[in-house]
Amino acid sequence: MLAFFQENKELLEEAASQEKTLSIYKLIMDGGLGGQIIIAILFVLLAVALYIYFERFFAIKAASKVDKNFMNQIRDLVLDGKLDAAKALCENASTPTARLIEKGVSRIGKPLEDINTAIENAGKLEVYKLERNVSVLATIAGAAPMIGFLGTVIGMIVAIHEIANSGGQIDIKMLSDGLYTAMTTTVAGLIVGIIAYITYNHLVVRTDKVVYQMEAKSVEFLDLLNEPV
Repeated sequence: MLAFFQENKELLEEAASQEKTLSIYKLIMDGGLGGQIIIAILFVLLAVALYIYFERFFAIKAASKVDKNFMNQIRDLVLDGKLDAAKALCENASTPTARLIEKGVSRIGKPLEDINTAIENAGKLEVYKLERNVSVLATIAGAAPMIGFLGTVIGMIVAIHEIANSGGQIDIKMLSDGLYTAMTTTVAGLIVGIIAYITYNHLVVRTDKVVYQMEAKSVEFLDLLNEPV
C-alpha cells in the first residue's frame, strides 16, 4: 500500500511539474503568425543592439588608452624642436587624443588661434567616430517597446475577433492565440528596449570620459605652446 501511494505521489508531482513548465518556444509558436513576425523583428533588433554595443564598447575602450608619459614625451620633443618625432609618436599611439595632438603639432608656427581651431575641428571628427551607430541603440530602446505593444494590439484584436465569432459561447482555448500574442510580444519588446536603453547609456558615459580626456590633453598641449621659451 505504501509503495502504491509513493508511486501515485511521484506521478502527481511529475504531472504538476509538467503543468507548471512554460516553454518560451511554445508561447511563441502558439501566438499566431502576427506574434511570430513581431517576435522575429524584436529578435533582429536585439541582435543589432548587442552587436553595436560590443563593437562600440571595445572601440571606445581602445580609444581611452593613453600612455601616462605621452604628453611628457610630446612636451620634450616640441621644446627640442623635434616636430617630426612628435608626429611619429602620435601616429604610433593611434588614439583620438594622439590624433588631436598630431593635428596641433602639424600647425606649430601658425597663430595659436588657428592651432586651437584645427584641434577643435579634429576633435569634432573624433567624437563623431566614437558615437558612430550609438544613436541606433537609442532608436531601438524607444522602438522595441512600441513594436511589442503593436503585437499586444494585434493579439487583442485577434481575441476580440474570436469572441465576436463565438456566438456568445466564449472558450478560453479559442482566445489563447490572441492572448499569447498580446503577452509575449509585450514582454519581448520591453526586454529588448531595456537592454538597448542600458547599453546606450553605458556607451554614452564611456564616450563622455574619452571626450573629457581629449579636451584635457588638448588644453595641456595649448598651454605647452604658451610656455615661455
